[in-house]
Parts: sequence; structure tokens; C-alpha cells
Amino acid sequence: MSNVILTPAIKKPLSLTLPVLAAAGAFAGVFIGAANGSVLLGILLGALVMAGFAFAAMSLSKELEKPLRWGIIAVFALLGFLSGGVSGGLVGALFGWFFGWFTYWIGFGRYRVPLVPYLSSGQVLWHYSFRVICGAIFVFLITPILVVMPLSFNAEDFFTFTPEMLRFDPAGYSLKHYRDFFTNPEWTGAVKNSLIIAPLATVISVSLGTLAAIGLSQSHVPGKRAIMAILISPMIVPLIISATGMYFFYSKINIVGTLWGVVLAHAVLGIPFVIITVTATLVGFDRSLVRAAANMGANPVTTFFRVQMPLILPGVISGALFAFITSFDEVVVVLFIGSAELQTLPWQMFTGLREQLSPTILAAATVLVAISILLLATVEMLRRRSERLRGMSPG
Repeated sequence: MSNVILTPAIKKPLSLTLPVLAAAGAFAGVFIGAANGSVLLGILLGALVMAGFAFAAMSLSKELEKPLRWGIIAVFALLGFLSGGVSGGLVGALFGWFFGWFTYWIGFGRYRVPLVPYLSSGQVLWHYSFRVICGAIFVFLITPILVVMPLSFNAEDFFTFTPEMLRFDPAGYSLKHYRDFFTNPEWTGAVKNSLIIAPLATVISVSLGTLAAIGLSQSHVPGKRAIMAILISPMIVPLIISATGMYFFYSKINIVGTLWGVVLAHAVLGIPFVIITVTATLVGFDRSLVRAAANMGANPVTTFFRVQMPLILPGVISGALFAFITSFDEVVVVLFIGSAELQTLPWQMFTGLREQLSPTILAAATVLVAISILLLATVEMLRRRSERLRGMSPG
């Protein structure tokens, strides 16, 4: 194993530590101030508090790091408890832990330790700025999901956190929305329709998409780029345009409002995902295996099922999962092509938001999130298996 030269941790001057900690405190103060009705006051107090703590921490002995960090956790937890109860105390403790660690991480130059010593200050700044930007994007993407999930256990018919929930009072939580989701005929009927439509659309998408991907992977096919662009266009064209076009075309052949009309529409939307995933799997496929099977007398159908399919199966299954998710979560096309008897789960959720604001929507959303997480985890396991089969990663 090669030797890696790391940078030693060196205490940084206050001219660097204080402004950085003040800026971090001001950023946190934006959220705290907004929650209490004064953003400007939150910014000023956040900057002053963190600059003061950084000055005290850097002025005292390094041996006092652990007591000081525990002290700031206790102070922030107390302030959070006084302003927001138990939940505020927990959030305050998390803030205290982060800023206690961040202060010493900046003040003693620990951010340079994992990096090679020849990096310039600008390169170090970009190294961590890039990670902060990615983390911020991740937070803004995942926060709405994290908010919906606890709200689905609200004992009241509200879309906001009640005082009982914020105090973690058991009386503020209930499973009644989940009971309604699993027992109300409107919701169970919508789930049944989705569980019928999505698998049928997935089967059609996988069958046609896999064959198209295999055909387009051949070198002698003319106009491959144009054909590929046409096949994946449902992924690129705005969904409302696709739905409108499907409605006018399907109305001419009298399949609007029918089960197979919705199934075919969802299959069209799922085919691009299958083509892309299977095409990516075929990139590392050894075509000499197909020629060897043909030389031994195997016909094309036998070659496909006995040679090609086992090797591209991870890509096929990944495409099927994406096609299933696309069909199960789709609502715009169903509004155009479906009917009152073919209401899917997303349609029922959309109707609940538009007409009655039923909190059962939150329970349905949580169930959908759980299903999506399981399916995406399956996709990731299949991707790793595919890489191992092709020798791209260690076993």
C-alpha cells in the first residue's frame, strides 16, 4: 500500500476562525430567527454567539476541549427547551454538538488533516465547498420527505405539527390515518387499480424495451441515434404534452377510460427507462458468447434466454423497477386517459389534496416512500451484482 502524506493539524489564527464561525452562526440564525419572527435578530445573535464561543475556545487550553463542547451542547439544549419544549431541546443539542465540533475543526486546522499538504487554500476551500453544496442539495431534497412521514402519525386532522407532537406526547400520535388508508374503500380501490395497472404496464415496457435495446446494440442497425431519440422521447417531452397527445389519439381508437388504455399509456412512459438500463448493461456484454452459441447450433431464441438474458438480467430488472415506479406514481396521464372506475393511488391523492385535504394522503405518501426506498435499494444491489459479474468491482 502506498504511503500517503497527510497535513498535520496546526492551530489557525483568530482572523480565520472568528469570521468562519460567525458566518456559520449567522447561517444557523437565519432558521432560528425565522422560527421566532425576526430573521435579522437571529443572524446577529447567531454570529455573536458563535464568534464569542470560538474566541473562548481558542483562548483556553486545548485540554478543555471536551468540557467546553459538552458545555455548549448543554447551553444550546437549554435554550432550545425554553423556546420549543422537548423537540426544541433536541434540536438545540444537535446544534450545540455540531458547532462545538466545528469550532475545533476549524480553529485547530483539522480540516487539513485528511488532505495532502500541497493543496492551496483555494483548492481546500473548493474541496469542502463542493461537499457543502452537495449536502445542501441533499438536505433540500430529503427534508420534505422527512417532514411528511412524522405528520402521517398526527392524531388530529391537520397538516401541521400539533403542540402535543412537538412535546412528544403520545396523545398527539395515532395510526388512524393508516387505518383509513387500509380500510376506506376509496383508498383500497385506488391501491387495487394501481397494483393491477403497474405490473401490466411493467411487463409490456420490459418486453418491448429489452428487445429494442438489444436491437439498437447491433452495429448494423441504420439510424440508431434517431430511433433511440424517438424511443426515449417520452422521458424528455413534458408529461402534459404526452398526456394530451395520448388522449386525442386514444379517443380515436376508443380506449380512453379503459384499463388497457391506461396500461398502454404507462407502458409508453416506462419503455425509455428499460431501454437506458438494458443498453447500459449491454455495454460490457461479450458478443463472442452469442457467436459461440450460434456456432454450436443454438437458435436465436435459445441464445437469448440461455446466454444473453442471464448476463443482462440485472439491467432488465432495474429497468422493470423504474418502469413500475413510473407507472405506480404517475398521475397526469391517468387524469387524461383514466376514468372514475380506474382511479389510481396518485389520482386519489391528488383528488384528496384538491377537494377535501384528507390527512390520509400523508399516510399514503409514507407508504409510497417506503416502497420506493425498497425498490431503489433493490436496484442498487442489482447494480453491484452486475458490476461483479462483469469484473468491474471486487466480489
